[in-house]
Amino acid sequence: MSEHSGAQPRQTLIEYPCDFPIKAMGARVDGFAQAVIEVVLRHAPDFEPAGAEMRPSSKGNYLAVTCTFRATSQQQVDALYRELTSHPLVKVVL
Repeated sequence: MSEHSGAQPRQTLIEYPCDFPIKAMGARVDGFAQAVIEVVLRHAPDFEPAGAEMRPSSKGNYLAVTCTFRATSQQQVDALYRELTSHPLVKVVL
């Protein structure tokens, strides 16, 4: 019997490392894109900020920032997702 607790490791269909796009959406305010990029860099220091793609909403009130980074593990992706979703400027993360 294993010495681990009863928790099973989470199954994933993603093979790491891989290029992983994450999109954060929020109000189109000064500093939004930079805030998203700073969070991504904390979890993926090799992310190149110039590669971030930005797309405003049709009325220009919201901005979507897509950052494709080299993901090394599910834990890294989960931690990044958690930090982005808890950021006050971010409304949605996909």
